[in-house]
Amino acid sequence: MKKIIFGYLPGFILGIISACTISVIAATYFPSNDVTYDNSESGISSTNVQGAIDELYGVCTKEPTAGDSILDNTDVVTSGDGLYEDEYEEGRYFYKGGNPNNYVNFNNEQAGWRIVSIETDGTIKIMRTESIAAMAWDTSNSNNWARPASLNKYLNGTYYNHLNSTAKSQIVAKDFSIGAVIDDNNDLADQINDENGTKWNGKVALVTVSEYIRSNSNKSRCGSLSLNNDNDSSCVSTGWMDTTSVSYWWTLSPYAGYSSYVFYVHRLGFVHGDVSHRPVRPALYLSSEVQITGGTGTQSDPYEISL
Repeated sequence: MKKIIFGYLPGFILGIISACTISVIAATYFPSNDVTYDNSESGISSTNVQGAIDELYGVCTKEPTAGDSILDNTDVVTSGDGLYEDEYEEGRYFYKGGNPNNYVNFNNEQAGWRIVSIETDGTIKIMRTESIAAMAWDTSNSNNWARPASLNKYLNGTYYNHLNSTAKSQIVAKDFSIGAVIDDNNDLADQINDENGTKWNGKVALVTVSEYIRSNSNKSRCGSLSLNNDNDSSCVSTGWMDTTSVSYWWTLSPYAGYSSYVFYVHRLGFVHGDVSHRPVRPALYLSSEVQITGGTGTQSDPYEISL
């Protein structure tokens, strides 16, 4: 909550901004506009009541920008571990690096999820840190997620239904990119276009191959599917989605040219297509109304969220 306190003895004015609602709890008329106030939390810079109210109104009527709730709590970086502005899709931000501070408590799972990206509409994509189980992507060996694939039905049925009520209230249905990916391609921009060429709207899915590539901070060696697979041993150390505790986990991306293969991430970091049972790390979108209420994003002090 951002709090603005105006005080001038013997009376006071107290205004609170929370979720873009301004309320005046108490007010006393002053013949002078000169006041003192505490702006340590609010950032309000005006030195008079009317000016501060005008600034408050400006905050509430401002058009929302992507990920205000996260961007207010962290700095955007251009190197190392952290949150990067995406160079391929304007308005998106991705966490990159070997271990950025992107842990979040969700569904009462302490540091059980990590933030993948902040979207142009302010929604936040997260993925589970660990696998929920090893499952077939589709028991009929089809790579059409929207058919729906059996994993699609499980994640948006049994799995979703077992989430707690708070978690469900924080999730929004979104378009997931399910377009097929060309194996070993060296053009990430073109791959992203291919992925975005087919969409599926739902609540729970997986991350795409391009999202896996974009979680790596070493673009020169790991910035495309081809580069990643050529340099997988070094890419593991600069991409946080790689984890030794989860091997061979599924992505959402079908293998172009095959009706059955889907890409998975090997424990050594390379990406390959297959039909089999693989570990599942669910991914979903949090509402743009979700706010950070505590934590620094580290594994020991993950972000706390609320609506």
